[in-house]
Amino acid sequence: MATDAELRDEVQSWLAANWSPDADRALYAQAVVDAGWAVPSWEPEWYGRGLSDGQSRLVAEEFRAVGAPGSGHDRANLFACTLHDRGSDEQKRRLIPSSIRGESKWCLLYSEPGAGSDLAGLRTRAERDGDEWVITGQKVWTSFATTADYGMLVARTDVDAPKHQGITFFMLPMRQPGVQVRPIHQITGESEFNEVFIDGARVADADRVGAPGEGWAVLQVALGYERRLMGDLARTTQRGQRAGGEHRLVELARQSGCLDDSHIRQQIARVEALTTVNRWNTRRAKATDDRAEAATLSALGKIAMSRILHETARVETEIVGPESMLAGPENPAGDGVTFRALNAYFTSIGGGTDQIQRNIIGERVLGLPKEPDPYRDSPFRDLPFG
Repeated sequence: MATDAELRDEVQSWLAANWSPDADRALYAQAVVDAGWAVPSWEPEWYGRGLSDGQSRLVAEEFRAVGAPGSGHDRANLFACTLHDRGSDEQKRRLIPSSIRGESKWCLLYSEPGAGSDLAGLRTRAERDGDEWVITGQKVWTSFATTADYGMLVARTDVDAPKHQGITFFMLPMRQPGVQVRPIHQITGESEFNEVFIDGARVADADRVGAPGEGWAVLQVALGYERRLMGDLARTTQRGQRAGGEHRLVELARQSGCLDDSHIRQQIARVEALTTVNRWNTRRAKATDDRAEAATLSALGKIAMSRILHETARVETEIVGPESMLAGPENPAGDGVTFRALNAYFTSIGGGTDQIQRNIIGERVLGLPKEPDPYRDSPFRDLPFG
């Protein structure tokens, strides 16, 4: 395997020969896939180069350095990653290439109005009809549903099985009759999330991932990738910039004239400490080959990022003071702080709530007993609702 320095040289040389802002995007995207740069940590037979996770990130860094798109799909593309781990060979050949070329888009059809944190309580139904399944139900808090080609859908296929066992995972084509998307107006003024109403939509059995009734296991893989991604990336501005608020806090305190305040400096140092420990934990998660350990560490990283964002917004509010109550372009500092304070709750909910992450950590890290569930082995149709 090439050293990091050799790999950097190779990526830089490839980008110099193949990338420019004026490049034909379709030809360039295919070239990225053919070269193995789209998913560098995957096996060569599945569009990758067999690199380590660290070297895959190195490749993505070099792409970002010159403003070139196309790399990092082995971490950020939940659709492709889930298919890579749990899809059939036919699905990998048919669905992954267009996704990592950026030609097809996806969304997550998990949460429901009556099954948020308890995803296993979902009531959306999938009924077999020959070589297809007919889907009826409702999903909520779905990002990118208005532009998605596929929805990563969990639906109930057996009401006589216990709730965790009667679920099946599908890649649902979104652009069809029977799928209606309605935007949700958020407190930040945006409409990033949507409600999705599904009434008689169809999905081919060939787009089922895993066996019928084994969708919960597939979902755990997909959620693991989502938590890992959210631990790495978090929205801190309306332009979707990365978290890393300690440097912004220093600059904000300097601009506000309070950088010499010992209390403010202590608060900034606290955020820096949280960020640094989370960075170490993330590296540990990337280094392990144990999938269960990696999933647990991802839960730690996800809840840590949630706390970092809330703490950053709290310290920013303290630095800015009364201006944090003002909004609009004429008050950029206050407007930005308000957005970050409100948007921090997105990370507390998306990808599994903070409470769910604490349950995972309590059970899998601390060894605490699971919460009692008297209905765990009961058929889903017999569960009490209301």
